[in-house]
Amino acid sequence: MLQCYILPMPIRLTPLEKRVAREFAALKERSGSHSPSPAMLKGIKGVSVTHDFCYLGNPYATEVFLKYFRRDFKDDGELRSIVAYYPSQNRALAKKLERVIAVPSEQIFVGNGATEIIQAVLSHFVQQKVLVPIPTFSPYLEFAKEGVQLVRHQLQKADEFRLNTDAFLAQVRKERPDTVVIINPNNPDGGYINPSVLRRLFGKLKHLATVIVDESFIHFTGKRIHSIAHFVSTYPNLVVIKSLSKDFGIAGLRLGYGVMSKERVSTLLARGYLWNVSGFGEYFLNLLSRKDFLKEYKRARERAVGERDRFFRLLSRVQGLKVYPSLANSFLIEIQSGGSAADLTVRLLVRHGIYVRECSDKVGLKGEFIRVACRTTEENSFFLAAIQRLFPQQF
Repeated sequence: MLQCYILPMPIRLTPLEKRVAREFAALKERSGSHSPSPAMLKGIKGVSVTHDFCYLGNPYATEVFLKYFRRDFKDDGELRSIVAYYPSQNRALAKKLERVIAVPSEQIFVGNGATEIIQAVLSHFVQQKVLVPIPTFSPYLEFAKEGVQLVRHQLQKADEFRLNTDAFLAQVRKERPDTVVIINPNNPDGGYINPSVLRRLFGKLKHLATVIVDESFIHFTGKRIHSIAHFVSTYPNLVVIKSLSKDFGIAGLRLGYGVMSKERVSTLLARGYLWNVSGFGEYFLNLLSRKDFLKEYKRARERAVGERDRFFRLLSRVQGLKVYPSLANSFLIEIQSGGSAADLTVRLLVRHGIYVRECSDKVGLKGEFIRVACRTTEENSFFLAAIQRLFPQQF
């Protein structure tokens, strides 16, 4: 009987790929903890991004939005009104979300992307010490104001980076932070915490000034969406942050919202966030009140969830890679064949136009990791064909 084993497969870059690797590394360093956008990569000769598996979004939902946008703006006069006139202020925009997320508008703060909300919350409501599980979305490690102590809670690879609530609470008791952060599902690994577990956790964290829960990927968790935004009425120290870019596929519109106590919303609005969302963002928020749009979006969301699960099954068959289970719309992938994540990223980019998130700068990850977004069935099949040529089955 033949025994299956994995041979070390270091990737040997060509002279062209080595040059691209140097230029890409320099560009990545200038970009800080975030990957350069595909537009930024156009300055590297020999690189053309045709398949973006780095940035996260639902491509099926993007098509739904574009369908409505093209139909609604056939008349230049309608488009002109968005460009020429000021949009509504934040409180009016919050009213447009009230029915969608089933919380009072007084508890909703609308942001120019989730990142703006993260920065606003960390800057205004964290006073002394914040505890953040790692690996995580880097702004939670970067945006606290000067003088605030950052404590990292290491998620364990042996547990597939899932949050162990007992270990988390033990560190809370030891460190005594005034703020903690939980991302659910987590970025970059897609780990998910059940709402019932979260509720028990909140009961033990009610003495803290602020508990931040980021739900930016909650719409990918399954057919039913279990947001905890309504928990804010029960736990006034809770702040729930949600990006609209990922599930609706509208990253270019820069939209998100935070649900928090009405006192905290008023504090932020008093400090300069009245007109932070564009007219195009307001147009999108108006779409959320239309039953026909929401019906088509629901189909697009469920299609993305189904494709995510199919993509995971096929990726998991590739020898030399460990794919971590995910309820987000991306996968954390560990290279276990002896190759480096940086070399794999460049090889995919130069030879296939595939752009993935190389994770060497992710605090809390030790090893060779990439993060791969879930795209359409056709794009995912293209990625699988490319990666299987690099990691063929070996016996």
